[in-house]
Amino acid sequence: MRCAVLLAGLLIAAPLAAPPALADDAKRIGSVSTTFRLLGRNDRIVVDRYDDPKVDGVSCYLSRAETGGVKGSLGLATDPNRFSIACRATGKVTVKGDLPDNEVVFDESTSFFFKEVRISRIVDREKKVLVYLVWSTQSVGTDGSPFNSVTAVPLER
Repeated sequence: MRCAVLLAGLLIAAPLAAPPALADDAKRIGSVSTTFRLLGRNDRIVVDRYDDPKVDGVSCYLSRAETGGVKGSLGLATDPNRFSIACRATGKVTVKGDLPDNEVVFDESTSFFFKEVRISRIVDREKKVLVYLVWSTQSVGTDGSPFNSVTAVPLER
């Protein structure tokens, strides 16, 4: 009985809950509808921009799929693990202080149930390049490998 009351409370409160928040520095650049949904919003691909907080002049553009329909509109759907990243020098590239060799730069919840998309910055000191890797905390299939995509931005020489 308690479980039924708790579940009913969650279902009632779900429409009032805000969708998962984007990282503080994220900016929605745009979106395109992909699949028509009779109820709720359409499935879509969104493009967000993330500016690296420790490297001036570097912006990362992340495209990813968002599930629509009733569940997607209420923030209850699990978005597919489909994304792509492109980071570019959008100004003079200036590193603020020392960068660790590997650091999670952005972390965004994309599911009501514990799935996150993360962007890590990996420093290739030999080639003087910043490598940005987008990956999901949700493993895929039996091998446990998460979907991922990579891009790189050279540091000035």
